[in-house]
Amino acid sequence: MQIRKTYNNINPEMLYDEVKDFVQKYGFVVSESKLQTYSLTGGSSHISRGTLIFKGGEKAEKECLRVHIVGSALGETKMMIDIDEKLFPPASISALEKDLNFIFGSYESP
Repeated sequence: MQIRKTYNNINPEMLYDEVKDFVQKYGFVVSESKLQTYSLTGGSSHISRGTLIFKGGEKAEKECLRVHIVGSALGETKMMIDIDEKLFPPASISALEKDLNFIFGSYESP
């Protein structure tokens, strides 16, 4: 399953941190996290790129969720979440979507 969201005027680093905290709240473990910032032409603004990989299951050995975030605080930020539904249960998917909508819903592009 895949969830795609587009937000306007939101700090990508904050989105990255919140998604990380939300998923950890459901008992999943971060196995990899990267956050990079790039300067745009002219140097007056920047774009951020983040990747989070979570593991779950009985021994937390298998990847269950991967998050990609790319964007700029003064423009558009896109997020894509790839979910292994066998390892990340439907109740957790629903709870994650509700948390994201509650915190970031007003920033979401129609």
